[in-house]
Amino acid sequence: MNKKILIINTGGTLSSVMKESGLVPGLSIHDMQKELHVVSGDTKIEIEDFCSLDSANIFPEDWSILAQHISERRNDYDGIVVIHGTDTMAYTSSMLSFMLRNINIPVVITGSQLSITNPVADAMENCRCAIHMAASGIPGVFVAFNRKVMLGCRVSKVRSLSFDAFESINYPNIATISSLGMKIDNSAVPERSGIFQLSNKYSDKVAMIKMFPGLHRSLLESIAEQGYKGLFIEAYGIGGMPFLKHDFISTLDKLIQGGMTVVVGTQCRYEGSKMDVYETGRKTLEIGALQAHDMTAEAALTKLMWILGITENPSEIRDYYSMSIAGEIRKA
Repeated sequence: MNKKILIINTGGTLSSVMKESGLVPGLSIHDMQKELHVVSGDTKIEIEDFCSLDSANIFPEDWSILAQHISERRNDYDGIVVIHGTDTMAYTSSMLSFMLRNINIPVVITGSQLSITNPVADAMENCRCAIHMAASGIPGVFVAFNRKVMLGCRVSKVRSLSFDAFESINYPNIATISSLGMKIDNSAVPERSGIFQLSNKYSDKVAMIKMFPGLHRSLLESIAEQGYKGLFIEAYGIGGMPFLKHDFISTLDKLIQGGMTVVVGTQCRYEGSKMDVYETGRKTLEIGALQAHDMTAEAALTKLMWILGITENPSEIRDYYSMSIAGEIRKA
């Protein structure tokens, strides 16, 4: 029996057209149906438009509505493909991994670096890969791009122009396509830990800052004054921050005592944080900051937004953040 796949279009470069103002999403899913049917093979596809946005204009409320929509449609299809712009795709795939935790079908997000109307575009190959991963029967949230499938909460956009725009960070690819076809690494697929329940609440009172020499601690205080409940810091190396001339750590201590959740990771792309090695990292852990370990920045941030949408209890926040929800974290 042929698999039945729903394709949801949110816009992005794949559906873009050239206008006087530049490339903008302009193709509806029905404008693309001929191309999508070409790459779907024996798979039966149904198509619908969710929105038509450059992904720079995707916000957390869009994630929540999209997660709800996928939840409502999941039992009618064997898999779902989401067409999405590349700029915020990793944030969307990470948040959907949490909001759709333990989903019972494949949800595969894809897009392209060139519009599907361009004869040399990567769009059709990416859609082909996404559709066939969606038909695989392997449950979870994934990203399909440049003939590979990656876990949704492990991807980052690492190149701005190349077709090989995304990589799986600190985690093996779920599948790759070669002359041997699509080969799926089942050992890399996280096991479902329970039944599916939609969990699409979030907090938008979360900020992210990147450490640099000269960053003043007054910025931390202003973030707290504006009512933010969570802060993710991309620190140096394996989690270092200043504590002498400009004592960031004592300022963070005050914020944590005031009820803010602070997560510290690394601005290094690979290998993650390990804050029990140096004095600066140990000081940060001692004041109650949480550690991102080997999570991507996209996953670390969206996970914090998601958890703060569930609870404001400090011990519950710590427990949620330290556990693997969708395969996003492995501690050293």
